[in-house]
Amino acid sequence: MAPLNNGSYRNHCPVCLYSVHLDVRPGDRAAGCAGLMRPVELSYRSAKGQVLLHRCERCGQVQPNRVAVDCAQPDDLDALVRVLHGLG
Repeated sequence: MAPLNNGSYRNHCPVCLYSVHLDVRPGDRAAGCAGLMRPVELSYRSAKGQVLLHRCERCGQVQPNRVAVDCAQPDDLDALVRVLHGLG
């Protein structure tokens, strides 16, 4: 996976937008769940821009994750539109 412009890395697949539940706080790898995180909602936050909400299919926890745009490997636009319309 290619790094983002701000030097960080995304925590979800740029094609299907799924993630794995690994963190309690971003980067800590302390969750112990390892369930699939389904992209369930797309929203806008003034401080972060476009944000995907992921819900763990195993434990139900919801976590926000920034959408990757304007980078070497942006998130798939069609997949984002499906989430926006509740088809993800």
